[in-house]
Amino acid sequence: MAKYLDLRTQYNKNDLIEAAEFIKNGKLVLFPTETVYGIGANGLDSNAVKSIFVAKNRAGDNPLILHVSSIDMVDTIAKDISPLEKKLMNDFFPGPLTIILKRKDIVPNVVTANLDTVGVRMPSNKIARDLIELSNTPIAAPSANISGRPSGTNIQDIFNELNDKVDYILDGGETKIGLESTVIRVINDKIHILRPGKITYEDLSKYAEVIIDEHILGSLKENDKILSPGMKYKHYAPNTKCMLIYSDDKEKLLEEMKKLENENTLIITNNNNVNLFQNAIGYGTSLEEISHNIFKLLRQIDKHNKELIIIEGVKPEGLGLAIMNRLIRACSHNYIKL
Repeated sequence: MAKYLDLRTQYNKNDLIEAAEFIKNGKLVLFPTETVYGIGANGLDSNAVKSIFVAKNRAGDNPLILHVSSIDMVDTIAKDISPLEKKLMNDFFPGPLTIILKRKDIVPNVVTANLDTVGVRMPSNKIARDLIELSNTPIAAPSANISGRPSGTNIQDIFNELNDKVDYILDGGETKIGLESTVIRVINDKIHILRPGKITYEDLSKYAEVIIDEHILGSLKENDKILSPGMKYKHYAPNTKCMLIYSDDKEKLLEEMKKLENENTLIITNNNNVNLFQNAIGYGTSLEEISHNIFKLLRQIDKHNKELIIIEGVKPEGLGLAIMNRLIRACSHNYIKL
């Protein structure tokens, strides 16, 4: 059983000294970020990083992100950083942005899935950043969940799933954003979004031309390289079959959802539409609320014992692009656009 530390109401940096020692000694620490919880290990220790893949049952060709506590730490693991990449780090670090950079040899192959690049992020969550600083090493940390399951946004949702798979649990309460970071790569001074998140196309377009990867609302082919977490494999999925449905025509969308509804279905929809259905739960009204709530709801779906979950999609713009990216994968690409 993992050691547990409750930091929800009181927090002092010195509280993390023991957890940092666990990181230094090759152990796994479950910790909060502003996006989702992560399973962390010393990112420069190959054996420690391998234990993340075992704990999550994660495919070895799915690269990890290295979390840092300072720009100086970025320089220890990445090289040939361009002026645009430096500008993006200066403006968005700390925060929910991961930048794919050329890696230095110090970064183990197991972190990068043998790529010559590495994803780097500086979380804004103080517990996360203090843990990295006290550990004095970049921390490799994918989302806290068994691979394929919805990411963890609070300890209660993931405790039973991961308690016997990690060594230390830091409980910082609910995460603020609820979706994993935006992942980008700069190629020829153009910003490529590989995984959408809180930092949007609109935010990034102020800096350079932005290209949205074609796989964000689709899927990779079997032999395509995975350049970022969340690109290829079934993700964020409950056990119950899910269907995502969207239309720019709101009336048409609701009408189609009503046609699909029966006693064996559960509707997940905007709070304003819940009363239109016999068996429905709301995921919020704003995109911020939906992003915060969606993983929690996906973890609760199986308790309803329904044959099919019908999820109302959102317009894939701004934060909506990230929400749709996660929902398409949660539904195993069972997606209807009217």
